[in-house]
This record gives sequence, structure tokens and C-alpha cells, in this order.
Amino acid sequence: MSTAAKVTGGIAALLVAVPALLYAWTLLRPHEIHTRVDIDAPPSRVWEVLTDFAAYPEWNPFIERAEGRAEAGARLSNHLRVNGEIMVFGPTVLAASPGRELRWLGRFVMPGVVEGEHTFTIEDLGGGRSRLVQHEKFTGALVPFAGSTLDVVDEFNAMNAALKARAETMVR
Repeated sequence: MSTAAKVTGGIAALLVAVPALLYAWTLLRPHEIHTRVDIDAPPSRVWEVLTDFAAYPEWNPFIERAEGRAEAGARLSNHLRVNGEIMVFGPTVLAASPGRELRWLGRFVMPGVVEGEHTFTIEDLGGGRSRLVQHEKFTGALVPFAGSTLDVVDEFNAMNAALKARAETMVR
């Protein structure tokens, strides 16, 4: 084997190995965001607000527009406002348990580059009260380089506050 072939083979091996190692690293140490808010409304009402995608432009400061169905296997089209910019992505719904959980997986470009698994969990606190927990787990080869792009805790908190206000003031 010639020196050029050895160098080319070595470079090719690195181009495969480095992203694979970065992806594996993020599986062990994902970038995670976790927020929560207590809401003076029952889980059924929180679910109703959360899954009424057509109404998002009226109240949601983070996911300004969402289209699709809240059912496992459905594809959504979400328009997010992050740092004044609109980002569109099409996650796939992994779970939709009315009054309990909505979970989806979004990918950038292709599997393994940047993946975000987003979970909304609704906990019944009793007495017509609920807790909404938002959790996002980012994995993928580019996650270590994404920096502040993935730091959307302020956006999660803004959405939580807006959802709380909407659920607590809905007329039934």
C-alpha cells in the first residue's frame, strides 16, 4: 500500500471515528434542559392548551406556530423563536398520553448530527392543580459545538408562564 493510500485511509477513518465518538459521548453526557411550573388548572385543561397547536400563535412566545396531531407517529411542523430568529423543524411524536405526556424527537439534517428529545410531562397535584415539566435531551456529534444555540431555558420558562396563564384563565 502506498503512503498516499495509507494517509487517505487514515483520514477516512478519522472522519468516521471522530463523529461516532462525539455522538457516543453525548449519549453518555447529553446536554439537558429541565423546567417546571405549577398551574392552578387540572391536567386535562393543561393538555388541552398544550395540544391545541392551532392556538399557539395566540399565546406561545417560544413555539410560535405548530401544525400536526398530538398522536404517536405523527409528524409536526414547529416554528420556534430563538434569539429573535425563527427556526422550523419537523419532529416526530413519540408519545401522546392525554393529560400526562407529550414527547417528540427532532433531528437536524440526519440521525446522529443533533437530536433533541422533548418531553412535556403533566403531573396531577390534586385539587384541580397540575405541574408541567419540560425536559429536552440533546445528543449528537455536533452538540458539543452548538454552544448557546441549545441553551433555550429562558424560552422554555416563557412558554411555561404563558401556558400557565392561558390554562388558569380559560373559561370552561
